[in-house]
Amino acid sequence: MTDTHCPYCSLQCGMTLSRRGTRLEVGARSQRNKHSPANEGALCRKGWAAAGLRGSRERLTSPMVRDRATGEWSAVEWDQALDMVAARLAELRATHGADANAVFGGGGLTNEKAYQLGKLARVALGTSQIDYNGRWCMSSAASAGNQAFGVDRGLPFPLADIEQTDVCVLVGSNLAETMPPAARHLDRLRENGGKVVVIDPRLTPTGERADLFLQPVPGTDLPLALGILHLLDAAGAVDEHYVAERTTGFDDVRRSVAAWWPEMVERVSGVEAGRLRELAGLLASAEKVMILTARGAEQHAQGTATVLAWINVALALGMPGRPYAGYGCLTGQGNGQGGREHGQKADQLPGYRSIDDPEARAHVAAVWGIDPDAIPGKGRSASELLDALGTPEGPKSLLVFGSNVVVSAPNAGHVASRLAGLDLLVVADMVMSETAALADVVLPVTQWAEETGTMTNLEGRVILRTQAVDPPAGVRSDLEVIAGLAARLGGPRWPTDPEEIFEELRAASRGGRADYSGISYDRIRAEDGVFWPCPDGSGGAPRLFADSFFHPDGLARFIDVDHRGAAEEPNDDYPLHLTTGRILAQYQSGAQTRRIKDLPDDGAFVEMHPLLADRVGAHDGDPVVVRTPRGEMKAPARVVTTIRPDTIFVPFHWVGANKLTNDALDPSSRMPEFKVCAAAVSA
Repeated sequence: MTDTHCPYCSLQCGMTLSRRGTRLEVGARSQRNKHSPANEGALCRKGWAAAGLRGSRERLTSPMVRDRATGEWSAVEWDQALDMVAARLAELRATHGADANAVFGGGGLTNEKAYQLGKLARVALGTSQIDYNGRWCMSSAASAGNQAFGVDRGLPFPLADIEQTDVCVLVGSNLAETMPPAARHLDRLRENGGKVVVIDPRLTPTGERADLFLQPVPGTDLPLALGILHLLDAAGAVDEHYVAERTTGFDDVRRSVAAWWPEMVERVSGVEAGRLRELAGLLASAEKVMILTARGAEQHAQGTATVLAWINVALALGMPGRPYAGYGCLTGQGNGQGGREHGQKADQLPGYRSIDDPEARAHVAAVWGIDPDAIPGKGRSASELLDALGTPEGPKSLLVFGSNVVVSAPNAGHVASRLAGLDLLVVADMVMSETAALADVVLPVTQWAEETGTMTNLEGRVILRTQAVDPPAGVRSDLEVIAGLAARLGGPRWPTDPEEIFEELRAASRGGRADYSGISYDRIRAEDGVFWPCPDGSGGAPRLFADSFFHPDGLARFIDVDHRGAAEEPNDDYPLHLTTGRILAQYQSGAQTRRIKDLPDDGAFVEMHPLLADRVGAHDGDPVVVRTPRGEMKAPARVVTTIRPDTIFVPFHWVGANKLTNDALDPSSRMPEFKVCAAAVSA
């Protein structure tokens, strides 16, 4: 029996894996009296079924090469595949320059893989063109956290602190479906006498747990926050002492929110002024308030501003740094936090260092044994990178690790066309995903139960996944693939042992904002995970901001923001708001979960209100067509009373939803506007 962690969301629930002949069985750690703080022995249906991909007929077990002329696939030996890829990468670099090659990573990769992938790009390939799908997960909250607090750690406190607050406000989160074991904290909070507030255009299972539910127009969470701060200031509920002692910039924010009186907010958001006043009253009377945002609030072209507006509310109430209170972000992907801290993001080096910082470049270069000037500068963000593929000025090749961009990228039809324009597309995956099916070379890699490595969960807790079984014959780990390519590109031997790589990561992160230098595999095992920042000799930091923030002066920043509206508003041709999200049984692009027979897969659907269904002549279960300026999809209608009449919802786990979504970008985080665009629906 092996103690490890679930392969899916950022809770990274502890679980056990046992061999039963050729079968792999999942158990909860509490059955062995082991304590995993994130889930306390609970698992959702995805976690319980996680071993279902083991032994699947769809597992790839040999490198595959596609003949572009015929479209036929051929199995080849590993050396032949890696030789072919490395030779083509070297040829493209020699002909077009280092930035002709690009790398795209994933928020589900371990810290060790993310670290090595960044090193592969910048050292072996010499390219600046690397980013990852985590740019589409938490980047707006990350940008806001860095601006306001000087640091980006999703939750600056343990998840269980939710139980001890007085009011918990969830903005754009369907916690009960996206990470079900975490919903127990909301239930315990209410049992303790606390209140839960949910803000969402849909009444989800999370909203059904709420004491107060607000249902705004998609894309208007920002004016809600501005209106709340207006009311708090008018009521004298601002913690003036805290604001004076621990923050800067409030005067500008106070002046700007003066224009957002409740009736103004109602006209923009659709939330009744009385409901807004009810929420402001709850916050004003509470000693401890916790505000948590998620993708519903963040995946917008003004996502950073939206998060900053809610941080402003938390700061005005004096909550960040107070026990059982403050602001936090509910990270989505399994390693959405650690995945960007150690080098696969276009603008960052290991330790959450800025790639433009000369001291950061010198430190990392010393660990890598290269000249600091050899490290390329900042590259394109994820969406901008994909948009540039195959263009005269853009990359000619793309290596993809741990991502299925044909399903998950916004305006996905355009992305597929850009992939088709490449000279070389290489995908490392365990199955023939929709993106892998377009590749020239597909490299079969291990899944989570077949490898060891660290992940950083939504709390900033670094945990250890432990290998439970050997991979199928013919399958290699991503670390072996990276090392094999690096060697063929003329570099020295790179390690493939994850613990050895983690030791190097510790050194590279030392002194950075995300300092892992005091964390080791042994400490993680002994302590059920270790929080960062954790410098050498430190015990880790479960809670941040008690004494100061991470800016040089120790003060938090109020940032003045205003509402611009969605990048694409409804019009005569597209009169509805389209929003997207997850459902309980599936995860991300569904490349894994859709292949597990124990998970229900009824396919995509279009959720709409009965009033809208009547207007367009649609009936529950009948096919409808959704159109946006970028494309259309057909799926069955799901007629419910829990969504706004002016809004339709489509889950994004299947091909289709992201052919519709808007790739307009947040100016700060470069987050695309997944969560709202103009749409039309017809029977």
